[in-house]
Amino acid sequence: MQRLTSLSLLVALTLASVAHADEGMWTTFNFPKAAVKQKYGVDIDDAWLKKAQRATTRHESGCTGSFISGDGLVMTNHHCVVECLAELSTPQSDLIGEGFHARQRSAERKCPTEILSVLIDTENVTAKVTAATTGLADSKANEVRKQTLSKLEAECTAASKKNRTTGPLECESVSLYQGGEYHLYKYKRYDDVRMVFAPHDSIAAFGGDPDNFNFPRWCLDFSLLRVYENDKPARTPEHLTWRTEGPSAGEPVFVIGHPGNTNRLYTVSQLKFQRDTSVPSYIIRNTEYRGRVTQWAKSGAEPARISQDPLMHVQNSLKVYRGFQEALLDDALFDAKNQQEQQLKSQAGAAFASAWTDIDKAQTRYREIYTRYLYLEGGAGFNSKLFSYARQLVRGAAERSKANELRLREYAASNLPKVAASLLAATPVHADFEQVTLSFSLDKLRENLGPDDPVVRQLLSSESPDSLAEKLITQTKLSDPAVRKALWDGGIAAVNASTDPMIVLARDIDPGARALRKIYEDEVQAPVASGQERIAKARFAALGTNIYPDANFTLRVSYGAVQGWKELGEDVAPFSTLARLYERTTGKAPFSLPQVWLDARSKLDPNTPFDYVTTNDIVGGNSGSPVVDAKGRVVGLAFDGNIHSIAGTYWYDERDNRAVAVHPRIIITALRDVYDAGAIVDEILRTK
Repeated sequence: MQRLTSLSLLVALTLASVAHADEGMWTTFNFPKAAVKQKYGVDIDDAWLKKAQRATTRHESGCTGSFISGDGLVMTNHHCVVECLAELSTPQSDLIGEGFHARQRSAERKCPTEILSVLIDTENVTAKVTAATTGLADSKANEVRKQTLSKLEAECTAASKKNRTTGPLECESVSLYQGGEYHLYKYKRYDDVRMVFAPHDSIAAFGGDPDNFNFPRWCLDFSLLRVYENDKPARTPEHLTWRTEGPSAGEPVFVIGHPGNTNRLYTVSQLKFQRDTSVPSYIIRNTEYRGRVTQWAKSGAEPARISQDPLMHVQNSLKVYRGFQEALLDDALFDAKNQQEQQLKSQAGAAFASAWTDIDKAQTRYREIYTRYLYLEGGAGFNSKLFSYARQLVRGAAERSKANELRLREYAASNLPKVAASLLAATPVHADFEQVTLSFSLDKLRENLGPDDPVVRQLLSSESPDSLAEKLITQTKLSDPAVRKALWDGGIAAVNASTDPMIVLARDIDPGARALRKIYEDEVQAPVASGQERIAKARFAALGTNIYPDANFTLRVSYGAVQGWKELGEDVAPFSTLARLYERTTGKAPFSLPQVWLDARSKLDPNTPFDYVTTNDIVGGNSGSPVVDAKGRVVGLAFDGNIHSIAGTYWYDERDNRAVAVHPRIIITALRDVYDAGAIVDEILRTK
């Protein structure tokens, strides 16, 4: 990743009053229409934005999708449905490796844990939150703020049930501009989501980790789902139409999706905490974890199948975090960020100076508690699906007995349907894999907290990580969804009476973990939230709201154009074509092709565009986002960025930050000419 000068970074970071170049992940209610008109000559109006909003789906798997037919057909990435495919697979049927094609709607299979949401409306509630917290000490304000947001969510959800126009909606509170604004986002939920089509993994992720975050690419990273209501395909009239020929070089395009998280508004001390503490910790821990899982995957065909999804996830995450580390070790970033911070401080005046000081002190305190917090409350010490079930059951029972406003936020009424859906779903639990991951995390718990730590002594004074993991996994009954349901429905009485060893473990460590959480909330989260709100006020005073907020997995629209870049002085063309796919095929993973693709070669046009790059500003969470043209027609499917885009968490540089998308022509070609899925093609192309 090339070094950026302090000057270019200073421009790239977010103190410009309007996004320069193609920078920004914008809310639909604050989209820079004038800037787009000035640069690209394109008129984006409220009707365009509303349709885009209601045609875009948010996936609880952490991705985005879009409706592409009136019968609930949803397009997203293949890597966004891998978890569903894994849950539907068996030792006899590997749907990740072999793909899936429902030739009739009756053959479409429900994804056990997937929930899709569509944003219907938003409401600014900043004044209500501010009124509730004004004049309170930081820790009390943090507590009251959460209570107020839970109350507003519940009231909003209840009110929607009386709305005959929208029908029942689920309301979630959203913080924008680091607490400068609070909004209620009102979603329509779909909890019956079925798999329609997924290509073979070897073509969806052709090139594997070596090609990840690189370009040119030849990944057919798409899949199709369908949402159902009352056991029938949902009616989705506000869907996107298709433009098979795709975009041309230089054409303006728009990405609509749910980018995960950016830290472009972080203070210097927050970035230093990531550079010195959290990012190195993640890389060290997960590099070892990858090695442990890789070794286990080599022990047989079934371990290899089970390990596909977790290995893909950790390999991708490690590449991302190494990109973070490289960006954070660039002195130019901190030179520019210091200049930016000093500039805002001087504009804000002495009245706001304590905001930065309070955040600095909070980061110091965070370093002191980080490791124990990470391993005991953050879950790094108990990496097990079964333990996650146990913690949800123990905490869910305790929290649901409280008034909604007094619960931990993840158990507020607005979140309970998602918690229950995940907890009670009939998904496979692989005991051997659970032992591998839990043993590893217990080993790291002892290594990082030390053998004399009270929790370590409690758990491992007479056990090894391997023996304790084996005992817990083999003796627990939580792999049975009926057992989990009985405990969930039985509440506190059932959980307290349970002798299941995983429930006992979760019960035993919960008081200490909650105490750590309380320290974190009062001494780190609260002063940071207060400081960020004051900095947001200073920023608004200087710039207004003609800036974009950091991404937080809420709906955003970015604009850009189809355009390559220069890499080490060489031009990188914006499109890849089908011909080079076959030239790069070696017959060995990750450069092997499914037999159906080898058989179809002679009838495919080698000049068919495959993947392409754009200047759109996107990050993780945008996976599965539709790329649309100025008329709102689908011209691609975002699935990745180039290596320079990883640093997009901290800044955007138009020179080489690129989004990578699947071309619509190769999607249609694959469905029609390789997979004999003409009925799906007809459904997509007849949509008007």
